[in-house]
Amino acid sequence: MFRQETTTRSVVPVPTKSIPKSRYKPVQFGNSHVGLAMRWFYAFFFLSGFCGILYELVWLRLAMARFGVTTVLTATFLSVFMAGIGLGSWIAGRWLCRDASRLTGRPIILYAATELLIGISAFLVPYELLVGHAILLRLGNNIAWTSLAYSCFSGIWLAVSLAPWCACMGATFPIALSALRATGGADPHSFSYLYLANLLGAMAGATLPLLLIEEFGFRRTLWIGALLNATISTCALFWSKSLGSRCHAALTASAGFRHEREDHGITTRWLLFALGLTSMGMEIVWIRIFTPYLGTVVYAFAAILGVYLLATFTGTKLYRRGVLTGQEADDAIWLLLGVAGLLPLVSAQPLLAIPRLLRLPLGIIPLATAAGFVTPMLVDRDSHGDPSRAGSAYAINVLGCILGPLVAGFLLLPRTSERWTLATLSAPWLALGFLRTLAHARREKKLRVSQALPVLIAVLFAGGIMFFGNDFEGQFPDRRVQRDPTATVIAAGKGRSSKQLLVNGYGMSTLSPITKMMAHLPLAFANAPRNVLVICFGMGTTQRSALSWGIDSTAVELTPSVPRLFSYFHADGDQLLKLRRSRLVIDDGRRYLERSKESFDVITIDPPPPVEATGSSLLYSREFYQIAQQRLRSGGVLQQWLPGGDEVTRSAVARALNESFPYVRAFGSSGSFGIHFLASRRPLSRSSGRELANRLPPSAVVDLLEWGPRTTAEEQFDLILRNEIPVERLIANSPRTPSLRDDLPVNEYFLLRSWRH
Repeated sequence: MFRQETTTRSVVPVPTKSIPKSRYKPVQFGNSHVGLAMRWFYAFFFLSGFCGILYELVWLRLAMARFGVTTVLTATFLSVFMAGIGLGSWIAGRWLCRDASRLTGRPIILYAATELLIGISAFLVPYELLVGHAILLRLGNNIAWTSLAYSCFSGIWLAVSLAPWCACMGATFPIALSALRATGGADPHSFSYLYLANLLGAMAGATLPLLLIEEFGFRRTLWIGALLNATISTCALFWSKSLGSRCHAALTASAGFRHEREDHGITTRWLLFALGLTSMGMEIVWIRIFTPYLGTVVYAFAAILGVYLLATFTGTKLYRRGVLTGQEADDAIWLLLGVAGLLPLVSAQPLLAIPRLLRLPLGIIPLATAAGFVTPMLVDRDSHGDPSRAGSAYAINVLGCILGPLVAGFLLLPRTSERWTLATLSAPWLALGFLRTLAHARREKKLRVSQALPVLIAVLFAGGIMFFGNDFEGQFPDRRVQRDPTATVIAAGKGRSSKQLLVNGYGMSTLSPITKMMAHLPLAFANAPRNVLVICFGMGTTQRSALSWGIDSTAVELTPSVPRLFSYFHADGDQLLKLRRSRLVIDDGRRYLERSKESFDVITIDPPPPVEATGSSLLYSREFYQIAQQRLRSGGVLQQWLPGGDEVTRSAVARALNESFPYVRAFGSSGSFGIHFLASRRPLSRSSGRELANRLPPSAVVDLLEWGPRTTAEEQFDLILRNEIPVERLIANSPRTPSLRDDLPVNEYFLLRSWRH
C-alpha cells in the first residue's frame, strides 16, 4: 500500500502569502506607533507562516486517512492548497488595492477577521473531510466505485473543503498591505520585511509541528495552530483600537496611491511562472534521488523542506542587500539557476565519498538560494509596489508551482531518468542566460570577457555533470528498472540471497522465508480458506505462496511498477499473474478495503519497512483494523507483519489489535526479526506444528519448504510456534502507550522519545 510514500509525501509547497520588497533603502517609520505596528506585523507573519505549513502537513495526513495514500490524491491536495492561496491573493489584491476608499472599516479589522477565519478552519476541515468520507461510504453501498471515480469524488470534495480556507490564507497579504497603508507606513520596503518573517515562520512550521504531533496528535496540533491564529487576530484588533483615528486618516490619504513601475510586458510573468514550475518540479526529483540517503521517515521530508526554506530565506536576504547588481550579474543569475538545478546529480552521486548529512544541502541550497533571490526581483519588476499587480504576479508564480510537480511526476519521470528530468528543467535557464548575454553583446556590438566567462563556465560545468554523472541505479550491474508517476523501482542482484527490491533507492524486500510465512501461517490457522487478500505486493512472494493453496488470491499494490518485476524474482511470476484465481489491483490497500464489497478468509498485510516509514501508521492503526474486520468472514484471520520497532511501537500496535479483535496472538519470525500478529473474531486454535502442516495442500508444502530453513512443514511451523510472544507482555512493556490510531501515529513520530531515552 505505502510503497510509494517516498514520492507521495512529496516536499510540501510553501504557502508564503506576502511579496518581497523592491531593492531600496530600508524604510524609515515616521512615528513610534507605525514602527511598533510594523514589528507586530512581523510577528504576525512569522506565526502565519508557521500555521500555514502546520495546517498543510496535518490536513494532508488527514486527507490520506480518509481518501487513501495515492499519488493522485496527494497531487490533488497540494494543487488545491496552492491554488486556493494564489486565488485568494489575486482576488483580495484586486478588490482591496484598486481603491482603498472602498473599505467600509479599518483594514486592520479585516485582517484580524481573516486570521480568525483561518483559525476556525483548524476545527472545520477535519470535520469536512470526515463528512466527505462518510458520503463516499454511503454511496459505495449503491455504486460500484472504480478507482478513478473514487479519486475524482475525493478531489472534488477536497476542493470544496479546502479552497475557501486556503483563499483566506492567500488573502492575508493584500489585506495586511492595506492595513500597513492605514498606519501610514505603506511602502515597497515593507514587502520583503513581511516576506522574510513569513519564511522564518515556515521554517519553524517544517519542524516544530512534528514534535507537537508526537506529543498531542494531529487534531490537538491543529488546535495549537488555531490558538496562534486567534492570537494574531486579537493583537491586530488591539492595534486597530490603539491607533484610532490615525488609521482612517492615513487610509484616506493613500486612497489614490499608486507606485510608478516599469513596464516589462508579459516576459516577467512568464519567468515567474517558469520559476515556480521548474523549482517545484525539481523538488519531486529531489525526493527520489535523496531517499537512499535520508530514508523514508517524516523527518527526512522535513529536512528537505527546512533546507529549502533556509536557502530561500538566504536568497531573499541577499536580494534585499543589493547583492549581484549590474547587467552582467543580472544575466549570470539565470545561468546560476540552470547550473544549480543539476547539482543534486553531483551531491547524490553514489560513487563520491560525500558524508550522508552533506548530500542534501550541497545539492539543493544553490538552487533554492537562487530562486529566493530571483522571485522577489521578478515580482518587484512587475509590480513596483502596486499591491494589485503583486497579488496577480504571485498567483502566476503559484500556478507554476501547481503545474511543476504534475509535469515532473506524471510527464517526465515516468518516461526518463532523474538525471534527464533535471536536465530538462534546468535547460531553459541555461538557454535564457546565454540568449540574454548574446542579446546584450549584439546591442553593444562586442562580447566582453565579463559577459562570456560566466556562460563558458556554466556550459562546461553543466556538460561535465551530464557526461560524468551517474544515476543511482548505475551502481547495480544486474538490474531492471521501472518508472511510473509513483516511484522509480529497481530490481537488482543475482541469486536468491542477493536479489533486492528498491523503491526510490530504498530497500523494500528480499527473498526470505518470512514473506512465505505471511501467507502460510494465517491460512493454516483459518478454517478451510477459500480466498485471501494480500496488501502490499512487493516481490510477489506472499502472493505466490497464497496461490500455492489453490485458492483465489487478490493482491493490492500502490506502485504500478512493482508487479511488473514479479518475473525478475520468480521465474513463474508472469504465468501466476495470468491465472484466473490471481487478481492484481493497483490501489491503496486501505482504500480498497473500504470500497470493496468482497469478504475474505485471510487478510495478510506487509507494510513497507522501516516500521517508522511515513504514512505506514495507516496500516497499523485501530481504525484500519476496524475496516479490515468488516471484510473478514466469520472465523477469518488477519496477519499483520511488524518489521521491528521499539517497545512503544510494538505496544501501540499490539494494543490496537487487542482493542479491535477479541483474539490476538503474536509470533517472532524465524529470523528473529519482526513479529507475525494473528487476529480473529473466533479463538485461534492452539494447534501443533504437525496439525498446521497437515492442513496444507501438497503444492503449498512444496512452496513452504522451497527456501527452508527446515526440511519438513512440521518443523517449519514449530520454529514459529516456539517463538510465541504473549500479547499482554508486548503491551506491558510500555503500559502508558495508547493504541496506535490515525490521529496518534506513534511509530512515525519518535524523535522526542528517542531524545528522552
